[in-house]
Amino acid sequence: MIKVGITGGIGSGKTTFCKEWEKLGAFVLYADDFAKQLMNSDKELKKKIITAFGKQAYDESGNLDRKYLAREAFEKDRVEELNELVHPVLWERTQSLAEEKEREGYKIFAKEAAVLLNNGRPVGLDHVIILLADESARVKRTKERDGSTEKLVKDRVSKQPNFDDLIHFADFVITNNGTVEELKAKASILYKEISAQLI
Repeated sequence: MIKVGITGGIGSGKTTFCKEWEKLGAFVLYADDFAKQLMNSDKELKKKIITAFGKQAYDESGNLDRKYLAREAFEKDRVEELNELVHPVLWERTQSLAEEKEREGYKIFAKEAAVLLNNGRPVGLDHVIILLADESARVKRTKERDGSTEKLVKDRVSKQPNFDDLIHFADFVITNNGTVEELKAKASILYKEISAQLI
């Protein structure tokens, strides 16, 4: 099995790229979604979050109060503290899931994560792909997708790493300033190139 990390800033086209890979036969783990799932289902992790961020982090039914936690983490500059609780569990469970998917017959396991390279290149990945796009294209796409204002989107962009500075960690860089169809074509070409390593 080949393990691939896929990253890029908001509006760079990660989801479109990954959905195309899923159609072609890859298993794609969306790290944000998986982390939220673990924050709801992993009892030890829940205990740690409650200890650090208070009982309000979960509602009466025991479900994560994402708005409360986002406010606590982002407005009080505690994102790193939250990541330190979640990431070790996420990493461990990702490894287990990759092994499970390999037994199921998947040949390519991709992990999509905006924070993939925050601490350098992770171990255990055969390839890293970065998607890059001009800020104007990213802002336009995100505004259309989320119904956000330009100011809000630019604020989110400013909080993310500058992915141009991280390309030395990547094996492949995909520039996505064109159409959705052009991005899908690039995704397909790269999928075939990486799949060829399995033969």
